[in-house]
Amino acid sequence: MGNSLRCAPAKHLTASRRLAFLLWALATAALIALSSYGAAFAATDADALSGRPLLAALKAGGLILYFRHTSTDFGQNDEQMTGFEDCARQRNLTDLGRDEARAIGVAIKRLALPVGDVLASPFCRTMETAKLIFGRAVSTSAVRGGPATGVAPDRYAELRKLLSSPPAVGTDLVIVSHGNPFRAVSDVPYLAEGEAAVIRPLGAAGFRIVARIPKDGWDSLAAP
Repeated sequence: MGNSLRCAPAKHLTASRRLAFLLWALATAALIALSSYGAAFAATDADALSGRPLLAALKAGGLILYFRHTSTDFGQNDEQMTGFEDCARQRNLTDLGRDEARAIGVAIKRLALPVGDVLASPFCRTMETAKLIFGRAVSTSAVRGGPATGVAPDRYAELRKLLSSPPAVGTDLVIVSHGNPFRAVSDVPYLAEGEAAVIRPLGAAGFRIVARIPKDGWDSLAAP
């Protein structure tokens, strides 16, 4: 009886230690999980660029600029168009949209970006935007407009491939297109008219958006 009483505290202490060890192990696992979670978000944040680091990355080449066309007349639509060259029956740029495109072009020229190929959706508003900004454009069906949802799985396959493929060494590829295609392939909020997304192509791993530049945000890249 006496021995039994003396052993009880020892058994109780062993159980307490086991419980304490279990709680410690659980807490450690939770901390590791939280640490990994934070590290994942830190890595994502580290991919984002702005200001001079963004300008330096663009000057180094290897990125893709995806533009949505500049401001348009929403009183017009494309329902009656007979072909891509039928500008009279499409939604077109407004005079403001043309001024916006010219201003973007002046800013990009001032920044001396190594612009390579300029691909544009064959619609009149995207071709005009591209030519006003860059002075040139190649009409490209792979970046043409279309709905954001309810499309066949391969509807934007060529666009995804373009966004995933590195451009020519030392240059940045430009795509001038619409809001819907980019929304469909990226699942991010719509680009505003005249806004550009800066894309880092990752080959088989797809692509990553590293910045979004509003139509009046180009000069800020060179700000001190």
